[in-house]
Amino acid sequence: MSFRDLRNFTEMTRALGYPRLISMENFRTPNFTLVAEILIWLVKRYEPQMDIPTDVDTESDRIFFIKAVAQFMATKAHIKLNTKRLYQADGYAVKEILKITSVLYSAMKTKQMALGEQTEEENSKFKFDLGSRISDLKAARQLASEVTSKGASLYDLLGKEVDLREMRTAAIARPLEINETEKALRAAIKEVLESVEKTKDMLSNVVSDETSLDAKIEKKNQELERNRKRLQTLQSVRPAFMDEYEKIEEDLQKQYETFVEKFRNLCFLESQLDEYHRLEQERFEEAENTMRMMQNVLREEEERDLTKSSLKDEDSDMDVPEDEGSDSDMEECRPSKPRPTRNGITTGRAARFVGNMQGGDSDETEDSEIDVDEDDEEDDEGEEEESKDLEDDSLEGPVSRGVRPSKGVIRPPLLEESDNDF
Repeated sequence: MSFRDLRNFTEMTRALGYPRLISMENFRTPNFTLVAEILIWLVKRYEPQMDIPTDVDTESDRIFFIKAVAQFMATKAHIKLNTKRLYQADGYAVKEILKITSVLYSAMKTKQMALGEQTEEENSKFKFDLGSRISDLKAARQLASEVTSKGASLYDLLGKEVDLREMRTAAIARPLEINETEKALRAAIKEVLESVEKTKDMLSNVVSDETSLDAKIEKKNQELERNRKRLQTLQSVRPAFMDEYEKIEEDLQKQYETFVEKFRNLCFLESQLDEYHRLEQERFEEAENTMRMMQNVLREEEERDLTKSSLKDEDSDMDVPEDEGSDSDMEECRPSKPRPTRNGITTGRAARFVGNMQGGDSDETEDSEIDVDEDDEEDDEGEEEESKDLEDDSLEGPVSRGVRPSKGVIRPPLLEESDNDF
């Protein structure tokens, strides 16, 4: 018993007006009382004058009740019911009761449809739909044109009736010739016989074609059977090269696994190499920036030292005494001789030159000035070499390493003092 049948049964009983509300859960277990009540109501609905025993307390009463209902429906409604399923009083009984319910439900729907059509006809009597009459008007106009044309053609034919009447009368009055009739009949019979012969030939050809086709089919079947046997023999025999093929296939699988492993390692190493190059590039750029900053710092310190030295030279020129004194006093008042110095990374030069009180310069002072210029040039070359060494050290070693102390500082020679200057 399906869910759909139970649903249809409950809906039909509700539509037919059964007084009790039937649920689909009522037939999960046998319920003979409900089945008997429904059967009695359906019988009364089908035949109100029918008298059926309603006592279903004992087993014999139930059997008698089921037999009476089945007999009534078979004789009156021509519906065959399964008494065993009705006696079960479960979902299978609903399937049998549904036969009676569907008949009553279809009759009710038919009556409702007839009443609806009748009401529609009554309502249409008092309504005039112009849209439905347009097609009728078109058909009437077409028929009118056809009547006109047929009348004209009939008038023309009736005009020829005078001549045709004479010809028809002459043909009827002429005596019938038997020879011509026999000749026409023989010709017709001959044509029929020829068509019969052609048909027989076609039938014979069909038979011969059928036999030839049967022979061809038989031949093809034999070839098919031979090919099947040959295929079976070929499948059963193992090829000679199959062992070698399997061995090569295994070797190929191993080689493929090795290739995959090496390819994966190669990809990993390439990624590591790219990462290493990137880090090296970053280190190189950092070292270059650091070197550029150090050069800027050195250049600024040199400029400051040069500025200080020039200020000291100006101060020394302004400190010369006005009165002439003794040599000792002059020696005490004489400023100290210039000596270029370097401290760590910062390099600075301070050169002071002391001349005589006279207007002309001595040869010794000129020589000393030339020596000082040469020393300055050597100092510049030494500073360039030191800057190159610092760049090499910054690229080769860590940036945080200190700068090497300056090597080979060339000091200018001391100016000779003499009393002849004064």
